[in-house]
Amino acid sequence: MGLLPSPATPSARHAATRRRVRRPAVERIACWSAKYRKTAVALWLGLMAAAFLGGQFVTSPGVQQYDPGQAGRGEQVLTQLGVVTPPAENVLIEARSGERRLARDASAEVKRVVHDVTAALAALPQAADHIEVPFGYAGRTLTAGHGIAALVTFDVAGPNANADSTVLTDVAAVRKVQAAFPGLLVSEAGSATTDRVANALLSRDFRQTEWTSIPLTLILLIAVFGALIAAGIPVLLAGTAVVTAVSLMTIAAQWLPVGQGTSELVLVIGMAVGVDYSLFYLRREREERAAGRGPEDVVKIAAATSGKAIAVSGLTVMVSLAGLFLTGIDVFTGIAVGTIMVVGVAVVGSLTFLPALLSWLGPWADRGRLPYLGRLRTHAHPCRTWAGLAKQVVRRPLIFGGVAVVGLLALAAPALGMRIGSPSIDLPSNLGVVRVLTDIQREFPGRPAPADVVVTGTGLDSPAMARELTALRRHASSSGPIHGPIAATEVAGGRALVVQVPLAGSGSGRTSDQALVTLQDRILPATIGRVPGTSFAVTGNTAANYDFATTLDSRTPIVFGVVALLAFVLLMMAFRSVTIPVVSIGLNLLSVGGAYGLVTLIFQDGHLQSLLGFTSFGALVPWVPLFTFVLLFGLSMDYHVFILSRIRELWSASPVHDRASAADAIVGGIGRTAGVVTSAALIMVAVFSIFATLSMIDVKMLGVGLAAAVLIDATVVRGVVLPACLALLGERAWYLPSWLNWLPGRSLACDSLPEDEAAAPEVRRHSAPLPVPWLVTAAGEPG
Repeated sequence: MGLLPSPATPSARHAATRRRVRRPAVERIACWSAKYRKTAVALWLGLMAAAFLGGQFVTSPGVQQYDPGQAGRGEQVLTQLGVVTPPAENVLIEARSGERRLARDASAEVKRVVHDVTAALAALPQAADHIEVPFGYAGRTLTAGHGIAALVTFDVAGPNANADSTVLTDVAAVRKVQAAFPGLLVSEAGSATTDRVANALLSRDFRQTEWTSIPLTLILLIAVFGALIAAGIPVLLAGTAVVTAVSLMTIAAQWLPVGQGTSELVLVIGMAVGVDYSLFYLRREREERAAGRGPEDVVKIAAATSGKAIAVSGLTVMVSLAGLFLTGIDVFTGIAVGTIMVVGVAVVGSLTFLPALLSWLGPWADRGRLPYLGRLRTHAHPCRTWAGLAKQVVRRPLIFGGVAVVGLLALAAPALGMRIGSPSIDLPSNLGVVRVLTDIQREFPGRPAPADVVVTGTGLDSPAMARELTALRRHASSSGPIHGPIAATEVAGGRALVVQVPLAGSGSGRTSDQALVTLQDRILPATIGRVPGTSFAVTGNTAANYDFATTLDSRTPIVFGVVALLAFVLLMMAFRSVTIPVVSIGLNLLSVGGAYGLVTLIFQDGHLQSLLGFTSFGALVPWVPLFTFVLLFGLSMDYHVFILSRIRELWSASPVHDRASAADAIVGGIGRTAGVVTSAALIMVAVFSIFATLSMIDVKMLGVGLAAAVLIDATVVRGVVLPACLALLGERAWYLPSWLNWLPGRSLACDSLPEDEAAAPEVRRHSAPLPVPWLVTAAGEPG
């Protein structure tokens, strides 16, 4: 009998099973990085350096972005033909407000100023071309409805790439005329001057974002961790991820339509997710070290728990952002490429660079402690305030959850009256160039935003085309949808025709949109469209804004549905449950609805205008609601996955699966994660709030909406509504039909740890409840 193998004990069988089970890829990567930490750090820094150098060697401008619809098709035709439309400028001459002079005297003075302006510009052939006086001497009288005024138009000469600097010569000439006639207002505004101001504002805003977000994040992290080295780790990960992603984005722009404005979003999103993932990992690493685990076990447990949560969260964020591809709009495609890159790089860094760095530092990560804060923040403790609140919610889920849901629905109610539209000029109203353009539109409706009809085909120089252009001009009237004068110009050696048609209205809003639709659907098909062998496409600012808005209207439901469906599938595989994804999607919609309602109240209804420094135009910019949904749907999953992963871990570790064990898992999971979630949310809110201080109103909308939604999501939704839903569901929260057991993704399932890697004792069904102190620190540690 001594030669026969003895029966294996249960513990031995479990140990053998554990030895045979292959660790998930996330855990293996993190453990390898921690074991070969120097190599992992060198590879990460090498990746950043290679991407940075590759981006520096890229010199070509990249793929051009086009608008959707007819406007985009017209732009592409002109680009393919090599037609470059020179920037148009306008010089407005008008009597100063409050002047009381005879119309005859004022008219004579305006005529002299018009003569001097045209003469001054004509003397600058290298800076001004095609100088015309469409309103004044011909077509209309000098006496406009708001006073005596005239308008001189011209094109900025020279290469378009140098227009922003060339126009300064024209501006200087106009200013000299203004100095000679102080009794009148002589002001210049147009495409080149507006572009120059907009580029300067964007550059200033990006520098402000860059120089504000990183120091602000570092200060808040110092307050969270109480140690300088620990506070620097998230900033290091996020900063290197942003540099790498921006460099890779520059390379990708050679094949994909990635615009320069994407960098601003990449910076903020990269800082947000980089800090979030670092906080999740550092929190678990501190907790395991405080429980007496060795360095190797700390890495394994952190990778098996927080590492999985980071992987699931990152995949969910990237899936949500990928929904922007479905819009078919180039600017959203560029934003999706850049933001997906920075999230993907941050996830890779969190699973490689971060474990290697933490393994390298060890206890040194808590060095550089600050007085008082260092004693409080360097030890991981459950957040007793959030755990106490969760315990009360679990006891009375209908009351707490019902009140919270009603409050969120009330906050979202104003979104039912949301209106979508674009400002006529997307710049702050206090800028001089904006005031001039507003005055031009008031004095001379239809200027400076005509529709450009791009006509191509074989009959451009035919008698039929001449007849139809004459018929088109007959449709122009001061009270009709299109105004005069209508100008037709041959371009690209006669291969195309560009017809400029001034539209009714201000260039944006219902009047201009209706005029554009009438031109596209009725007037042009009945005139130019009748010429055999020709086709047309209407482009210009009004057409571009209208096509953009209509494309968004048709694609937004598709984006919402696909993003929700993909998130459902991913969460179902991650948590092995069909209930959790439904709850998650519902909670995200509550957060997004609250953000929509708040943004509608502030920006559409005009509240807080003086505080935030904007002028309401009575609507929301079309792209803001869609992008807010996509981004929030992804980012809110960071907290959701992190909290649910811990709850799932505690529930699956419980020896008895009943309602009591589910309730204990909810309280324990909330208590051990809510502190770090609150800290991460405060940092993210602070970073997003920077957007509210920038110049552009659409960026302000985005910043306020994101900051409000993250704050709502991390407090009311995750602290009250989530535990209430889980308590009402009980064991049903983790239900997965047996016929779905074939689903892949078991390596992402956030279950309990093996016995030899079990974490510190968790809250169990028979454990004493966590006391609730009167003060809890921002990081979630007891004060």
